[in-house]
Amino acid sequence: MSDQFPLSLAALTEPAVTAAAAAPAAAAALAVRSGGRVLVDALRIHGVERVFCVPGESFLDVLDALHDQPAIDLVVCKHEGAAANMAEADGKLTGRPGICFVTRGPGATHASIGVHIAAQDSTPMILFVGQIARGHKGREAFQEVDYGAMFGGIAKWVAEIDDPARIPELVARAFQIATSGRPGPVVLSLPEDVLDGQCQCGDASRYRPVSASPRPGDAQAVAELLSQAQRPLVIAGGSNWSEAAVADFAAFVDAWDLPVACAFRRQDVLDNRDPRYIGHLSLGVSPALATRVREADLILAFGTRLGDIVTDGYTLLEPPRPRQRLIHLHADSAEIGRVYQPDLAVLSGIDQGAAMLAAMPAPASPRWSDWTAAARAEHVAFATPPAPHPQAEGVDMGAVMAHLDRVLPDDAVLSNGAGNYTVWLHRFFAYRRPRTQLAPTCGAMGYGLPAAIAAKLRAPERTVICFAGDGCFLMYPQELATAAAAGANVIVVLVNNGMYGTIRMHQEKRYPGRVSGTAIANPDFVAMAQACGAWAERIDSSAAFAAAFERALAAGRPAVLELRTDPRQITPAMRLP
Repeated sequence: MSDQFPLSLAALTEPAVTAAAAAPAAAAALAVRSGGRVLVDALRIHGVERVFCVPGESFLDVLDALHDQPAIDLVVCKHEGAAANMAEADGKLTGRPGICFVTRGPGATHASIGVHIAAQDSTPMILFVGQIARGHKGREAFQEVDYGAMFGGIAKWVAEIDDPARIPELVARAFQIATSGRPGPVVLSLPEDVLDGQCQCGDASRYRPVSASPRPGDAQAVAELLSQAQRPLVIAGGSNWSEAAVADFAAFVDAWDLPVACAFRRQDVLDNRDPRYIGHLSLGVSPALATRVREADLILAFGTRLGDIVTDGYTLLEPPRPRQRLIHLHADSAEIGRVYQPDLAVLSGIDQGAAMLAAMPAPASPRWSDWTAAARAEHVAFATPPAPHPQAEGVDMGAVMAHLDRVLPDDAVLSNGAGNYTVWLHRFFAYRRPRTQLAPTCGAMGYGLPAAIAAKLRAPERTVICFAGDGCFLMYPQELATAAAAGANVIVVLVNNGMYGTIRMHQEKRYPGRVSGTAIANPDFVAMAQACGAWAERIDSSAAFAAAFERALAAGRPAVLELRTDPRQITPAMRLP
């Protein structure tokens, strides 16, 4: 089993499995198996290498079958929310469904956060939920939940398996749905008497994702609209970018000399050092970049849904007909025209669309080269950390990000959850490679540590850093123990300003001087981390960070660097009175 991130299209769509696992065996079709064993056999056929869970009695038969399947790594977490986040991050990293098992009722409600992240981030994921026995349904039995009603609004598909003989069929369908078109989460409910029931059934073949390809004539139509523009601008985003797609896309924008703004938390789809990269359409967007989007006469939106954060509350582009001409390439027909009516719609997967764009002949000397160069210069100025405020205390996050930007290898993976601390990360760090940014577009707190653990398990040789505010970290701090037990030596950069910073910022704007509910009474983070088996130290000055970071790299176990920052420095540009 390889733990490298599969970045080629072949690796994304053709998970490597043994011939014995890939081909349904005639003997297996005749054998009597429990539903739990049929399910685990199906997981192996579909190329599953790792499962995240919190154990529950509702799926004991699955756990028993996993005991005899050493090829599948079982990662036991401390909280179902963290397990679901790990599975979601694993899906982001591999392009294959991240797998999570949780028990009925409370286990499922805890795990729902991971399903919501997977839905908004377009991540392939399958959540398997234990369920009460079929004969007890409808009586409000212990931990009974209607999962169709619960997950129906956020999952691509929700189903309950009512016959062990149908497990191969429905699991194959789950993999197919989770990965095809716009990827997303699937939830399968598993009644306990289905899992311990005996059956004779054949196995399904391995799933094969499908995605749309551009139509004949789409490339010429895109080229014609681009050639008519004076001030074109590309907005790139979406999920499941393979290394081939990233290379094709970079070749296209370089040949056409097009300025590229990445969608919210999709900064790793283009090397941020590329002279055509002009910034990140995010919370705290560069005013100059926002102006560029408004002044553009053509927007090429590739892979992104053009949501409210990317469009600054649907103001940079106004629905339903933007002032700018709009070309929209997307994998899901339901997204094209959902908010904005495009001048040209191209239904296409990321790989197919990028290949089409790369093959388009470019003009010899694009008329908008000065426009692109000026936008790049504005970005470089915005992405340069300013000098700290004369009255600033503690660690300057701008200096921290500048140091990490200099010393981290190109393949380092950076994860984060939600909070104002992320503004420094997204503004001042240059992402270089695909699948190196793990960040929830739905703004879920607590995501960073579980995601970092999933990344380190996938590629132990790579540097993996979790950024977390104090409030964000306290969502799942116990997963440090999971990291220690699994040998996932992540580094946590814990930004401690003693408050829920984002909420405090909004509170100060609306109710200045009236602090209510936003202060955090923090524990001793160093002692907490050490109790979980991690190496840890507290840092009070910017000058001390570089040496402490080297010690964390050399610790040989998970590490936590608690940065004491100035609580008044609420963003790089905003300071509380």
